[in-house]
Amino acid sequence: MTDTALPPVIHKMLQPGFYPHPVEEPIQLVQTHCSYVLLTGEFVYKVKKPVDFGFLNYSTLAKRKFYCHEELRLNQRGAAELYLEVVAITVSNGDYVLGGEGEAVEYALKMRQFPADGLLSTRFENGTITAGEIEELGRVVANYHRHTETNDYIRSFGTVEKVRESIDQNYKQTEVYIGKAQTLSQFEQTKAYTDHFFATKVELFNQRCANNFIRECHGDLHMGNICCWQGQILLFDCIEFNEPFRFVDVMYDVAFAVMDLQARHRPDLANIFLNTYLEQTGDWEGLQVLPLYLSRQAYVRAKVTSFLLDDPAISPAAKQQAAATAAAYYRQAWKYTQTHQGKIFLMSGVSGSGKSTTAKYISQHSGAILIRSDAVRKHLAGIGLLERGGDEIYTPEMTARTYGRLSELGILLAQQGWTVILDAKFDRVELRQNVLQPAINAQIPVQIIECVAPESVLRSRLEARTGDIADATADLLTSQLAAAEPFTEEEKNYVKTLDTTSAIAPQLLDWGF
Repeated sequence: MTDTALPPVIHKMLQPGFYPHPVEEPIQLVQTHCSYVLLTGEFVYKVKKPVDFGFLNYSTLAKRKFYCHEELRLNQRGAAELYLEVVAITVSNGDYVLGGEGEAVEYALKMRQFPADGLLSTRFENGTITAGEIEELGRVVANYHRHTETNDYIRSFGTVEKVRESIDQNYKQTEVYIGKAQTLSQFEQTKAYTDHFFATKVELFNQRCANNFIRECHGDLHMGNICCWQGQILLFDCIEFNEPFRFVDVMYDVAFAVMDLQARHRPDLANIFLNTYLEQTGDWEGLQVLPLYLSRQAYVRAKVTSFLLDDPAISPAAKQQAAATAAAYYRQAWKYTQTHQGKIFLMSGVSGSGKSTTAKYISQHSGAILIRSDAVRKHLAGIGLLERGGDEIYTPEMTARTYGRLSELGILLAQQGWTVILDAKFDRVELRQNVLQPAINAQIPVQIIECVAPESVLRSRLEARTGDIADATADLLTSQLAAAEPFTEEEKNYVKTLDTTSAIAPQLLDWGF
């Protein structure tokens, strides 16, 4: 749209004198398919376009007012520091006024402006993103979901019938791009996977609904909608215009972030985000639906990019690039549907032996799901991960429940193709056998990784430990060493011993990591 084609109110908003506060000149205008966004320096004003795309309808002033207020309400959950107020644009003495007493002719959402380099997408491009930020993102998203709303109406969107509506629509809308941006084989295999998933996992979807995992989520949680501002990670620009796009399984949101990180060729960061989120929430069963949503999010990116191939305003060179980008997303969507051989790693060793450090290294280099006994125990006890547990959560009964849960999760997820690391002492034969025998019976590959270090090193590590979810202290070390049971002859066939006083990377490299 040229400047002359802009609506009069937007022309006015490009003038510095329109605002009751200082601005940085020139005022910048950014357009999306449904909004005008005006950057004034300290503040941003977003005006919705009078459009109706079916899934999004801003065609009347009343609708634009309503959705401005919805956008404000919903985004204050994840970015209250950015979303300030809805401001009416009125007419006074024949001129547009921001606020004022006259009749409203338009509405703008007022937000704080943050530097462009605060966007996580920009930080990727600049190479400044850190693993620590992604770990914090996992905690932020977990807390966000913890406080989102759910009710019977919202949960109704989690049934197979509702979930498959948009996925089936995606296939119908992309049939015309077979042979242009994806192959017929990819299309048929991706669709066959989701058809089979919906036909055979009805009870799983019902469980997700019953357990309150269908919530009023973000709905568009990619790196371009996440920023670092004033030392905080903020989730902004969530879906306000379409209920089915935000009344979704929490794994729908998680899948958006994981898919985006993997598409940016950082599977290690995707693994950090996913494992942090799962540990915070305890929703490891959600991994059963994650591949479906990973494929869905990649496919949507492919679909939207494919639409550029039909745009007469797009140059041939840009269309060629769009076709390549779409093809990569279609291929990614297809890869998520492929079956994999699951595997279980059992970490073994007393507190301070380096199990968790080693487990994190393996998970980030193999894409494995890391499940720590400390997190499982505290979820079972209903206490915060950083809250110190009392004697009541370390009884023999609680230990049996904790290891039972570890075994249950390990077998369940490995049978569905996940590589799983169970990070616990596994210092007794019975505890190891409760995982080893079911895994062998299910033909799941198992590896026991024994971490060792001299007692003086173990004690020093425990005395220096801070800020971790583990409660073990150095005064427990003597009893742990005395209680540890040696590996049986059968178990020794599965054991690799790691000296954690030496660099672990070369040792693991010898084992294929």
